[in-house]
Amino acid sequence: VQLQASGGGLVQAGDSLRLSCAASGRTFSHFATGWFRQAPGKEREFVAAIIWSGGNTYYADSVKGRFTISRDNGRNTVYLQMNSLKPEDTAVYYCAADRTGWGSYSVRDYDYWGQGTLVTVSS
Repeated sequence: VQLQASGGGLVQAGDSLRLSCAASGRTFSHFATGWFRQAPGKEREFVAAIIWSGGNTYYADSVKGRFTISRDNGRNTVYLQMNSLKPEDTAVYYCAADRTGWGSYSVRDYDYWGQGTLVTVSS
């Protein structure tokens, strides 16, 4: 499975962005997908995840109520809708796939990673 994240950019605080994670491979619909982010000088951290069917989602407390993860298995794509963006959301955002299908909060549980897309939120 190959993943490609896109949709990042420079926005102002309070704006919205939608990130996309496009996957190759027919088995992607069996995988859970997560979004992680890494700010300069910080470790990569969990943002959100969605299980293979889309029937369950997980969020970091810092984005709960502002971000929404969804998937379209017919298009092999997972989305991260980000609303009410804050300067502290500035980071490179990565999508990742977990072969178990159930998702996780841990970086270590994901098997495939995309290249990242930069989100910059100005105050």
